[in-house]
Amino acid sequence: MPDGHEFDCLKIENQLCFPLYACAKEVVRRYKPFLDEVDLTYTQYIAMMILWDRKEVTVKALGECLYLDSGTLTPLLKKLESKGLIRRHRSNEDERNLLVTITDEGMALREKAVNVPMQMGACIHLEPKDAMELYRLLYLVLGTLREQNEEKS
Repeated sequence: MPDGHEFDCLKIENQLCFPLYACAKEVVRRYKPFLDEVDLTYTQYIAMMILWDRKEVTVKALGECLYLDSGTLTPLLKKLESKGLIRRHRSNEDERNLLVTITDEGMALREKAVNVPMQMGACIHLEPKDAMELYRLLYLVLGTLREQNEEKS
């Protein structure tokens, strides 16, 4: 008769996915009051981070950077455009490519958002070496998952 240990794999404490899910949810929740001050959701914020850095990017590249599909990205970009932070337009070189360009107003928002990372850092009490190790491991997992997705395509 089985001793029940064959079901240990179904215990929540044995799942890597659960602490990842719970941490992600809690971190995003902690961002909310800081992002409310700059009138952005978390997903809008990460899109703006890409645009503050690159100034212009294709919708496809933005989706790849943020691990977002077009069904999530399209309404997000419409909202940012309605706020005057970005502009969407077809590429002159290849009309199949939809470009996202940050506006002057979008660039100005960067000045208001510059303190958000420090505010969040104060919420998460990790030693710098532990934070870097967590960062490394999370990107290792993301890379592995992305490779698997590319193999299936």
